[in-house]
Amino acid sequence: MEVSIEPSWKAHLQPEFDKPYFKQLAQFVKQEYQEHTCYPKGKDIFAAFGHCPFQETKVVIIGQDPYHGPNQANGLCFSVKDGVPHPPSLVNIFKEIKVDVQKPYPKSGNLERWADQGVLLLNATLTVRAHNAGSHQNKGWEQFTDAVIKTVSNKMEGVVFLLWGGFAKKKSALIDKTKHHILTSGHPSPLSANRGLWFGNQHFSKTNGLLAKMGKTPIDW
Repeated sequence: MEVSIEPSWKAHLQPEFDKPYFKQLAQFVKQEYQEHTCYPKGKDIFAAFGHCPFQETKVVIIGQDPYHGPNQANGLCFSVKDGVPHPPSLVNIFKEIKVDVQKPYPKSGNLERWADQGVLLLNATLTVRAHNAGSHQNKGWEQFTDAVIKTVSNKMEGVVFLLWGGFAKKKSALIDKTKHHILTSGHPSPLSANRGLWFGNQHFSKTNGLLAKMGKTPIDW
């Protein structure tokens, strides 16, 4: 089927788009967007891929579900649109960056600036019904995004995967550890961070250290 996604990704993911599960998923998503308010906007569903072409992917961060409040989700995990208050997890991400790489806390929670440098900000589920967390889970998105992770693992080398929290850590089973780097920690949500499982993980400096060792340009977090 015809899916509007960044061309370099399309070349690798077309087999997924042609599978029965994805056709059912596309029909479900289309109907949900027609009958309910859903996020992100249709044009932003594949934004993570649009900002980070396949061959430029250096880092992968895995989230779970898009934000389900008005004007928050922009198609990149943990990211919100310019001018939108920062959700608690994003606040804790920025706090860790401030301590880890001495970057001032930013005004905007829009992480397009990371994606444009080769950070794939991938939610496991790419759509959600407004005010209904998890409403589009188990409809086929997870099968698709697992295929994305496997494709990066199989066809790239030296990618840094940041797996935050129990859900993301399970994705390590999809990654070839002989070719890639995996950093794990607790989730940046207050529940996990307040139990000492997030702050101090130094994932941002560690990622840049790994990229530098491989001769790749570090990320300006």
